[in-house]
Amino acid sequence: MSKENSSEEVTKVRDEKRAEGKKRAKKEIPKNAEKQHETGLSRSSEEQNELKECMEILEEENSDLKDQLLRKSADFENFRKRMFREKEEGIKYANSALLAEMITIIDDFERAIQSAGESKDFNSFHTGVAMIEKQLVSMLEKNWGLKRFASTGEEFDPEKHQAIAIEETDEHDKSVVLEDYQKGYVLHDRVLRPAKVKVSKPTITEEPVDIDTEEKKE
Repeated sequence: MSKENSSEEVTKVRDEKRAEGKKRAKKEIPKNAEKQHETGLSRSSEEQNELKECMEILEEENSDLKDQLLRKSADFENFRKRMFREKEEGIKYANSALLAEMITIIDDFERAIQSAGESKDFNSFHTGVAMIEKQLVSMLEKNWGLKRFASTGEEFDPEKHQAIAIEETDEHDKSVVLEDYQKGYVLHDRVLRPAKVKVSKPTITEEPVDIDTEEKKE
């Protein structure tokens, strides 16, 4: 065998092996592609399932939050209505205790009037009414802080006194309450009603002019 023939055979065998390798590679490529495609589909399906589960969880949480919000809104509305109702009732019945005590005073007046009608005794009636008035004033001062104050002889105070009459006099060098027409009242430390009074006005006296002194100045 010649060297040329031997070389040709080697080249032929080599070419055949290359061709077989290419065929084998072509067959293996579709198989690998199919495996990769199947793996991709599997991963995509898993991601979709996970996403679906997350969406279901979020929808459930959203539903729970909506339910809680509705409950809170209903509770707040009930609380607001209850507070409004209690406020109205508080205003409506705020004076219940005072009125309950006033009822007993009214009972005393009824008994005094009935007694006066039967006995026709004015002095007894006057004494009874004076006692009831004293009882009423004492009750208001002790239980409610309402105090009546006298003004006669005091210095005029515009915060406590309302001057409805003025009288000039030289007995006082400042404005003084001369007469108390209607007594005033204070509630705790605040004037509830000023007293209506007559106030003195100091008389202005002109000093006599010394004629000799004026002539000397000239």
